[in-house]
Amino acid sequence: MAATTEGEGAAARRDLVVRAAVEQGLVGGTDTSEPLVCLLDTDGIRASAAALTAAFAGALAPGTPVLHAFAVKAAPLVPVLRLLADAGLGCEVASPGELALARAAGVPAARTVLDSPAKTTAELREALALGIAVNADNRQELERLDALVAAAPPASPIGVRINPQTGAGAIDALSTATSTSKFGVALRDPGARQWLVRAFLDRPWLTRLHIHSGSQGVPLELIAQGVRELHALAEEINAAAGRRRIDTLDIGGGLPVNFASDEATPTYARYVSALREAVPALFDGSYGLVTEFGRSLLAKHGLVLARVEYTKSSGSRPIALTHAGVQLATRTAYAPAAWPVRILPYDAKGAPKAGDPVAQDVAGPACFAGDLLATARELPLLAPGDLIGVPDTGAYFFTAHYGYNSLPRPAVHGFAVTPDGRVRFRLARPAQSAADIVAEAGGAFGDALLRTAPAPAPALSRPGWPPAPGPGPRPGRPGPAR
Repeated sequence: MAATTEGEGAAARRDLVVRAAVEQGLVGGTDTSEPLVCLLDTDGIRASAAALTAAFAGALAPGTPVLHAFAVKAAPLVPVLRLLADAGLGCEVASPGELALARAAGVPAARTVLDSPAKTTAELREALALGIAVNADNRQELERLDALVAAAPPASPIGVRINPQTGAGAIDALSTATSTSKFGVALRDPGARQWLVRAFLDRPWLTRLHIHSGSQGVPLELIAQGVRELHALAEEINAAAGRRRIDTLDIGGGLPVNFASDEATPTYARYVSALREAVPALFDGSYGLVTEFGRSLLAKHGLVLARVEYTKSSGSRPIALTHAGVQLATRTAYAPAAWPVRILPYDAKGAPKAGDPVAQDVAGPACFAGDLLATARELPLLAPGDLIGVPDTGAYFFTAHYGYNSLPRPAVHGFAVTPDGRVRFRLARPAQSAADIVAEAGGAFGDALLRTAPAPAPALSRPGWPPAPGPGPRPGRPGPAR
């Protein structure tokens, strides 16, 4: 009954927001309205952050240091990072670009973690100088760190990522703990465990171990098994050192998300329960903890609204051609069985559309046959001017735009519902203009490849890098109100 109530409440709130988006001109079924908009529920995001922190706080021994670092790749938008920082979260970054976003959002270096399987020496040097936590991915990276640490004592905590090789989940491409995963030091390979123990004994500046055994399609029990392997290795290293050399365990993230309904499962409380069952000593205060959740914090709080531009039929099957496709739902278009999405039909005024269900395809605007959000989906027959809603898209969908056909990045608005039922939108990212696309595509260098073009002077460094951390918008003021 609780799950049904939760789902009904989410649906009613969403319908209210869709009507408001149409009434306030954010999207609509006419030529003068935007054909596509993306929405983020800011109250929902805050609630997810609170649920995460509460679940661990209720299980950890008092005084245990813990950092919940949001995986920036899940939603690389500065206003989102600022919102989560205001809710008490840090950032996990995996590239110079993600680090620049975290710094622009004002996230302190002490609350930032750098993970990547291909960090350059320059990236490592910068992170160590700033005091950003670094997790080394492999033996060669550790050798680079040896040289950097010898040249200048680091201001950063440094760890090593391991691959527990505990197995795959339902989606092979996202399973990071397989026997041949590209991530981390493979723990079960011959001699690897002994090498890891010796690596820590020889390097007193190594104080952390890192793992990321979870992801979409991976059951909680398998995630917990990987964390148990991490804890056991830390205990072995500390015993060999004769003291607590490792003081922090970074257990990654990867809590799966339910995309089949509005029910938010599994919960962070259920995740913590699975960890306590598999490795109870993780919570006794012996180790500080770092987590790196992304999808589970944002996915349920995102909604795409797109206009149906045309309808047609092919092979007697109706097709609705919309403005939402592979540029937003890249994984759905290329791996529909692993990443199915729900399609919610609305009329041109933003009211839920009723009618007998008809099997129809819902297609995007890109010029390839696989640009489909749904195939033979049973929905009320869609018509030009109708809208489709695609829920659960707050992570790895419209926040990670795919530039196929030079389709523009759509506007992203955060929204909140007031106690009296009014919906207020704030712009978090403007829609990309045609001029923006031309500039990004080298428009200022149009003659560069012609034979008569002068050779440009060699660039000695990347302009504007590294970026200075800017103040950004104040928490609660990510953009102009609408």
